[in-house]
Order: sequence, then structure tokens, then C-alpha cells
Amino acid sequence: MSKLDEKVGKYLDDLKSKVGESDPDVDLLRKITESMGPSIYNADAETVSSSSKSEIETVRKNFVMKKLGIKDESKVDEAVNQVLEKYGKSNRNKYRVVIYYLLTKHFKKESIYK
Repeated sequence: MSKLDEKVGKYLDDLKSKVGESDPDVDLLRKITESMGPSIYNADAETVSSSSKSEIETVRKNFVMKKLGIKDESKVDEAVNQVLEKYGKSNRNKYRVVIYYLLTKHFKKESIYK
């Protein structure tokens, strides 16, 4: 099993156990993981601290607004809050890939990764 496969397996486990996704889209999860490049192997870059305003801002601006192309800030804020709530605000380790996966599904932008 490659290191990438191990990471995808870890993110898949989080989606099932912490988010409650019973049938996650493994292909989409893998493509998002691959798109993250080497950052997934850096413990600090791999996770998002929901208590850090700067990290949430990075998710909002660099991923939702730039990558997904969502410009309506109120929709962006609402989606980010919903995803963090779904993932569990008390959950200390929120994987960036899982958050990006949930946001991609929320906005129905899976076609970006096809």
C-alpha cells in the first residue's frame, strides 16, 4: 500500500466515523488528496484548526472562492460553518482533505476533479 493509499484510508475512516458518511465517493476523495500534493505529509498543513480564524480564512478564500469558484460570501460562510459543524467542532484533528471533500460535495462541484 502506498503512502497516498494510507492517507486516503485515514480520510475515508474519518468520513465514516466522524462525519457519518455511509457511502463516500472514494474516487473524489482520492483526487482531492492527490491535488493537495506533498502538504498531506506535513502534520500542520494536513489539518485545519477550526478555532484559528486565519486557517478558516484560508479554506474560504483559497479553496471555496478560488478553487470552487463560489463568490457569494454569505454562502461560503454558511457552507464552511455547516461542514465544520458536521465534522464536529470538538474534534481536534480535522483533516483538510475531508473538509475540502465535504465542501466540494456541498457545492456540487465534483466536476472540477473529474
